[in-house]
Amino acid sequence: MAKNKNTMKKDRPAAPLPTEALSPRGKLIAGAGGALVVSGFVLLSFADPLGRNLPASISPFLLIGGYALIGAGLFLPSADTSSPSL
Repeated sequence: MAKNKNTMKKDRPAAPLPTEALSPRGKLIAGAGGALVVSGFVLLSFADPLGRNLPASISPFLLIGGYALIGAGLFLPSADTSSPSL
């Protein structure tokens, strides 16, 4: 069976490239979040199996805080797009 040329999909232009890259301030915040995540996992390796020591209590907060900072750094706008200076 031959292909019908009228029902074939035509080539569409590619999607436009993103206009904004990650801002320098966002990179700094995301990097700090990554460091917190790594330190949380290192601290978690010192936790006892029952979770009754200090590393077992602190590491979840470091992990959640680090992931939150990474998310905030990804969506943080660059400093020059903020309100105009007076």
